[in-house]
Amino acid sequence: MRERAISSVPLPALALLGLALLAQLAWHAMVPPQQNSDITLSAPPSLSTLRLAALGDPVALSKLLMLQVQAADSQGGNVALGRLDYQALEAWLERVADLDPKAAYPMFVAGHIYAEGGDMARKRQMLEFVYRRFLLDPKRHWGALAYVTMVAKHQLHDLPLALRYARALRQEATSPKVPSWASQMELFVLEDMNELESAKILAGAMLASGQLTDPNERAFLNRHLKALNARTGAK
Repeated sequence: MRERAISSVPLPALALLGLALLAQLAWHAMVPPQQNSDITLSAPPSLSTLRLAALGDPVALSKLLMLQVQAADSQGGNVALGRLDYQALEAWLERVADLDPKAAYPMFVAGHIYAEGGDMARKRQMLEFVYRRFLLDPKRHWGALAYVTMVAKHQLHDLPLALRYARALRQEATSPKVPSWASQMELFVLEDMNELESAKILAGAMLASGQLTDPNERAFLNRHLKALNARTGAK
């Protein structure tokens, strides 16, 4: 049988083949053969290399690599997340997010899955990853930062860290599509820290700024400000 020339193969088929080959290579790079149950992720290729290998479809490659990353922590069964190399994991999540900046999933798995495993240092590493990605696109990734704000507050019991995230939400996520409760998280973290005077100043500033246009929201914040004044003995 006569072989067909490579030029006769449709471009989409070539692209799919290239993506499959790259995914296979990435898999072997991420998870080298090991004799024990630990999983060590190798450093990912450079972003420029991945973009070149994507053959014009970085979003598809991003999804493939995300699948490979998540497969790594289940290699050979349920491997404890604490055994993963979080430095390499974060580097792979960065590559996946850079290939598809609109994707929310890398931040989702960082906050909801990988922040649940490992020690406190690894948890914080995943939260900081979400925070950095939020700063690149606050309008798109405000929800991920709101979630890790709650993780910092309720799981890490680190109120200063929760305050830093909540403050970034208020200052950076200024799109009208971001719900007002996200910007009010800073107010409640301040109260948890017993920083009542700061909470009062913030509540007053939010009311004066005009950023709250919904009458019900303004009424709620006014009532809350009155409650803060009562707690501090102010008139």
